Amino acid sequence: MDAVRYEERLWPPAWMWIVAGFVALGLGVAYGFPLGLWWGALAFAVVGVGLAWLLVGSAVRIRVGREGLSAGRALLPPTAIGPATPLDPEAAEALRGPGADARAHLVLRGWIRTAVRVDVADPADPTPYWYVSSRRPEQLAAALAEVRSP
Repeated sequence: MDAVRYEERLWPPAWMWIVAGFVALGLGVAYGFPLGLWWGALAFAVVGVGLAWLLVGSAVRIRVGREGLSAGRALLPPTAIGPATPLDPEAAEALRGPGADARAHLVLRGWIRTAVRVDVADPADPTPYWYVSSRRPEQLAAALAEVRSP
């Protein structure tokens, strides 16, 4: 079993779930009023389940263990992990915008304002760094420092 040093799931915020509920309810009413209660309930259920599936699917998992940094489907092995820098909201915004490198690997969730920049230490890898959104960037950077190969 992999010794997990850090794990985080980047769930969408509550307001997105509320908006999804209102969208499903609105479409349920829009279909149910002219077509009947059954069609309205069906529209509400189908749209609600579809939006919930999209929101759950957008929640990426960040994990640091012996295997390295896992962010979504991507894996950065410990031998390729360079220095990790926690980013406050201003620094994260600058690295998402004008300070960004087009070759960087982004694990970006717009509803999370803080992040970690992880430099890639593998000279054969054209990716200069990973930008990883995190609600706890200091803890993520500390965990990366623990598993990083010298």
